[in-house]
Amino acid sequence: MKHDIHTVCVFCASSNQSRPSYYAAAKRLGEILAEEHIRLVYGDGGIGLMGSIADGALSKGGTVIGVIPQFMVDEGWNNPKSTETHVVQTMHERKAYIESISDAMIALPGGIGTLEELAECLTWKQLGIHTKPVVILNTDGYYDPLLAYLDRMVEENMMREIHRTQMFTVVNTPEEVLPALRNAPEWNKTIRREAAI
Repeated sequence: MKHDIHTVCVFCASSNQSRPSYYAAAKRLGEILAEEHIRLVYGDGGIGLMGSIADGALSKGGTVIGVIPQFMVDEGWNNPKSTETHVVQTMHERKAYIESISDAMIALPGGIGTLEELAECLTWKQLGIHTKPVVILNTDGYYDPLLAYLDRMVEENMMREIHRTQMFTVVNTPEEVLPALRNAPEWNKTIRREAAI
């Protein structure tokens, strides 16, 4: 199945002390999204990988939509360069709104917030709450320990093999992200019957 992708959500770090290859991959992905006329939706951070992917998209004339809770705006954490900014009240509203306007989700390297967003995104997909493609950009093997942990879940009968192999795709370079999204395995809501083990 060929998925039609117009708007993608990206989960990634706000840390400004990560390795240079992470920033470079984030910026390049932003450029690719803009070149393909795909809107970027993200957490509206102006530094770290968030700032890099936004800068990449904006440098190529792309649309960057930031979604951020009011308390983060009060701290000055929003990105004034975003094309659009949607201010919400809670983190839950932020995630729900981002999911509602996105055709697909991408996870780049990040911290506990990125991990939580990715885990919730996959949980929702496992339960059939959404059926959208999910891609993990595994720059420099960042997600290798998480992938090993998911393998352990399957081995220990905590997760079904189909959820490990077909719920998301792992790629290593920004150039592989869009083909992986567009050609992701089809997922439908009836798959929730497979959620229980």
